Amino acid sequence: MAGRREKLRRVGIIPEYRGFTPDGLASGDAIEMTVDELEVLRLCDLEGLNQEAVAQQMGIARATVAAICSRAHRKVANALVNGRALVIEGGNIAYSPITTTTAAWPAKEVGTMRVATTYDNGNIFMHFGRSEQFKIYDIQDGKVLSEQVVDTGGTGHGALAGLLANGGVDTLICGGIGGGAINALAQAGITVYAGAQGSCDACVEALIAGTLAQTGEATCDCHDHDHGHNHEHGESCGCHSHHGHEGHEGCGCH
Repeated sequence: MAGRREKLRRVGIIPEYRGFTPDGLASGDAIEMTVDELEVLRLCDLEGLNQEAVAQQMGIARATVAAICSRAHRKVANALVNGRALVIEGGNIAYSPITTTTAAWPAKEVGTMRVATTYDNGNIFMHFGRSEQFKIYDIQDGKVLSEQVVDTGGTGHGALAGLLANGGVDTLICGGIGGGAINALAQAGITVYAGAQGSCDACVEALIAGTLAQTGEATCDCHDHDHGHNHEHGESCGCHSHHGHEGHEGCGCH
């Protein structure tokens, strides 16, 4: 008699970050966490849902949620305490259907390049997967023809790549972004400039000028690698330091 087939677990996000490593040489083999285990952690520990609500959302029994949660907690504890790498992949899952409407986005003119930046009050928003707004720029012959701030409509994480593709975006400028999201954007034909900070307008100007680094490196040699400092930069040089600096007013930011 064949064993009973395990029920699919509904998952609401495609993981943006698929791997974590300790500070130093990892001890032992990597720990594998499945996508459904990550989803239970997200819903229970990050979103604060009780196990009954999580069970309903994922389409499984509450006892199954409890077992998955316990297993996931042990894996995270093992990685943190024992310095093991953590890899997120696999699992008996089915992604929940996600709609990606761009009805409110302006039509893209023929012959233009559309650039999108993650947006937060004029500046680059630092977590791509949680962006609630983008600022889109239509560019032709090195000049910005139009610009507009648009909402994501509640779309998040894995669905954002589809949202941008549906909106005709050719290039994305963002802050922090995971490997899973980068792969999804690449598959959608979107070029990514990650690690950006400061003014959205300044970053787009740097892109047009050819000085915006695609790898997230600084474009004005403002590399602050001292975790004990939080310099304040202005908003005009696109300095891509990696430690949460606040703004950019010039280019001699050291």
